[in-house]
Amino acid sequence: MTTTNKPTLHPRNRHQGRYDFPQLIKSSPQLSQFMITNPHGKPSIDFANPEAVRVFNRALLKAQYGIQHWDIPADYLCPPIPGRADYVHVLADLLAEDNGGEIPRGAQVQALDIGVGANCIYPLLGHSDYRWRFLGSDIDATALAAAGAIVKANGLGKAISLRQQGHRQHILLGLLKGDERFDLTLCNPPFHASRDEATRGSQRKWRALGKADPKRKLPVLNFGGQNNELWCEGGEIRFVSQLVAESASLGQQVLWFTSLVSKASNLPGIEAALKKAGAVEQRVVEMGQGQKQSRMVAWTFKDAAARQSWRQLHWNKTQA
Repeated sequence: MTTTNKPTLHPRNRHQGRYDFPQLIKSSPQLSQFMITNPHGKPSIDFANPEAVRVFNRALLKAQYGIQHWDIPADYLCPPIPGRADYVHVLADLLAEDNGGEIPRGAQVQALDIGVGANCIYPLLGHSDYRWRFLGSDIDATALAAAGAIVKANGLGKAISLRQQGHRQHILLGLLKGDERFDLTLCNPPFHASRDEATRGSQRKWRALGKADPKRKLPVLNFGGQNNELWCEGGEIRFVSQLVAESASLGQQVLWFTSLVSKASNLPGIEAALKKAGAVEQRVVEMGQGQKQSRMVAWTFKDAAARQSWRQLHWNKTQA
């Protein structure tokens, strides 16, 4: 398995350096209500306050990506946008490897977001940066309704479509139509194995925030995320292994399958699942945002010649 090190934010990530809070407040005045001074004397927001994070994300999406309307239901996952953007840029680099180093752009690139969630964040970022088209899937009807409201409010119905996975025990099986093809799939899997494990993880995060700023009033539990967003039986390793197993039957419809993996200790098990499934090539790209380290695992059932044929068949020579 080939591993590429990328410990800091991707060079194309729009969120390098410190946030420009005056500019963000200018575009989204509501953000001013949530400003604090951090222990280093710098302007910030209280990232332990769910409403603050929601408003902050809305301001970032508006100022940086032109997303005019964005909101999610209470208690749904509110994602850290810089890290989500990094995943999208790493995916673009992956496709460029099969395109002579040039990133394929425009609606000819089709992406499947597995577990799109209420926030719809990957399709919003991927379409904004690369004009790709997306299908977002989820098992949660409420999440899909919220994502659909975001898509409609921003006039993105031609670029982003949504579909419910009606078979809750499956990830990919039964989801795609026989004539559909995708250049890539992406997934941010639930990484805890139980509700208790997710709760303990949240409490560790809040304790760390409390040590950084003792004056903060911290929540007891994770402020964002439904059960299926945060944990599943068997945790991350079981979910990704199932995704790998199911992908084997769709190898002719998808160029690259990918998933985030939060725990490096899960890589050997995932590599074993890839070998069992018959993946032709695999990649691991290390990713980092501040103190948080993650990685993307990618695999394909097509060799280099088949990927070249795919490019010639599906990607226009003139990039949009």
